[in-house]
Amino acid sequence: MKKVAVIGAGISGLFISNLFKRNKKYQLTIFERNHLINLNEGYGIQLSVNSIKLLNKIQFDKLEINEKFNPDKINFYSIKNSTKICELNISDFNTENCKYTTLKRSSLINFLKKDLEKEIKFDHTISKIEQQDKVVKITFENNEIYEFDYLIISDGVFSNSKNLLSKNRIKPKFNDTLAIRGKIPSSSNIPDKKNISLFLGSNFHYVIYPVSRDGDLNFIAVMKFKLSEDEQKDYSLFNDNFFINKILEKVPHKNKKFFDDIEDLKIYPVFISRDFFKVKSNNIHLIGDAFFAFPPSFAQGASQSIESAYELFENIENNTESNFFKNRVNKTKMVNNRSKFNQFAFHLSNPLTTLLRNIFLKILIKNKKFLEVYLGKIYKN
Repeated sequence: MKKVAVIGAGISGLFISNLFKRNKKYQLTIFERNHLINLNEGYGIQLSVNSIKLLNKIQFDKLEINEKFNPDKINFYSIKNSTKICELNISDFNTENCKYTTLKRSSLINFLKKDLEKEIKFDHTISKIEQQDKVVKITFENNEIYEFDYLIISDGVFSNSKNLLSKNRIKPKFNDTLAIRGKIPSSSNIPDKKNISLFLGSNFHYVIYPVSRDGDLNFIAVMKFKLSEDEQKDYSLFNDNFFINKILEKVPHKNKKFFDDIEDLKIYPVFISRDFFKVKSNNIHLIGDAFFAFPPSFAQGASQSIESAYELFENIENNTESNFFKNRVNKTKMVNNRSKFNQFAFHLSNPLTTLLRNIFLKILIKNKKFLEVYLGKIYKN
């Protein structure tokens, strides 16, 4: 029986843990640095069909129907004049059993962890990783020491485990953007509460979508914003009302009243990966945001975390671990390029380039060949 350690109980870590747990060839232990898994935040996530297909392998299709939603399209709007630009039918990529899905992140985490309670060790922060022949030796800050056949690192964009392996050479970078998250009550005056609404503006865009069948709506905005190096490190700033108000003052004027209705509003600096880090050992692997973190403008963060976890599990099962890094880099570069391009296109400021973007959008969303290349290559794994 192979012993497997998973560092981090986020989406990618919990998903790959479910795959290992269902196979009697593996003995699984999950290490989480926090003292619990936070299920209180009701912020939403989007899952495209590539990840739903994989989640269904662990019975995601049995999740209560009222805990998830299947939007059919993305509506594009202009923030400046509140007019609808066009709409994209994302349901065209659906199959009978795999549909584009939106839900609360807490609902997905709760589903992923429900069979793993006994495998999770909380309050464990890793301090040393050593490779000894084919065994990985892990030391934690509480002086506990374990040995494993495989080490799976999934502790996020600020991965402490990756820092240990890279000797702090691979650090994430601030994306010059802030994410503003919140929940919108079902009573709000939203044009289409059953689909995804994407509002495009100057150095600013936001997305609203349903996360359940009872009318709950998720709000996420991405704003261009410069921070000094000291501000990037000072997370207390984002709980400081004066600083938050300073940020919200930059919200386009027409949206200020709308922002007053958003519940549980929180602001986060967006950090993304600078480059890839390849571990020399074939029994130590990175997945999810620890592998690579994208700009949040293509709604693929969660889906790619799930996809990378499944690919790694399949490689380990087939004794082809050496293939994982190269194949995952190729797919990741494709998603990253689209994420960066989307952010650029969504934030255009010049009236002429904005007009041209809107014209091209109307044309491209009707072009099946373009959609198959731009979206189909991502959604179909």
